[in-house]
Amino acid sequence: MGGAAAIVSKSAAAPIERVKLLLQNQGEMIKRGQLKRPYMGIRDCFKRVLREEGYFKGLFGCSKEKDGYIKWFAANVASGSAAGATTSLFLYHLDYARTRLGTDARECPINGQHQFRGLYDVYRKTLSSDGISGLYRGFGVSIMGISLYRGMYFGIYDTMKPIILVGSFEGNFFASFLLGWSITTVSGVCAYPFDTLRRRMMLTSGNPVKYRNSMHAFHEIIRLEGFRALYRGATANMLVGVAGAGVLAGYDQLHRIAVRYGYVLEPHQNTMK
Repeated sequence: MGGAAAIVSKSAAAPIERVKLLLQNQGEMIKRGQLKRPYMGIRDCFKRVLREEGYFKGLFGCSKEKDGYIKWFAANVASGSAAGATTSLFLYHLDYARTRLGTDARECPINGQHQFRGLYDVYRKTLSSDGISGLYRGFGVSIMGISLYRGMYFGIYDTMKPIILVGSFEGNFFASFLLGWSITTVSGVCAYPFDTLRRRMMLTSGNPVKYRNSMHAFHEIIRLEGFRALYRGATANMLVGVAGAGVLAGYDQLHRIAVRYGYVLEPHQNTMK
């Protein structure tokens, strides 16, 4: 437990630690040409790091030219995984509520009525029967799944973009969209069994019979329904991926506009446009 607590505390403090190092060593960095101008304080340092590198890429910042392709690719995957895991940590209970409401089907209502009357009722009944842990059932396997998905989603896209979207494809929204949708589809298929496991575990909250853990859920689903059960709904999930691809392509277009007008720094530049 002490080791886990140390990992969590170190990870949480990593952004502050980096700001401390930047402020502490900015004089030397200016001498070496690594910094254009001094930081005006903690707020200015945070603002400039986020603008130029992004939050998680600041934690896993690597350059393809300096660190090599493998390390650069691993850093892209790690930053995407960290972003996805952090999002899941804060929003998991809402995803749980959405899953319970979305699966409260009309075909077979319990005692002649829906199990839940609304969002508040989901929270009330879950907390009453299972406590706070009921809202986070399946969270462990969710972190594994979201880390895999987001790591591939952002990591592979950031890696493949400068390789594929060049020449006539550079700045082409349709080409960017197709690349994004392909990666979204592959990432979604790879991570889909994790999503199935976590949602199956969510549905046991409030019930007397629960899966002991994600491995127990995995074995029971395979035993009773077969391996294909882990991928039911994957085709529909590919259609949902169209929205994710649109987000990636749209972000690229907005980023190009921002670079053109000098609001962000190009990765290979040291000065603003």
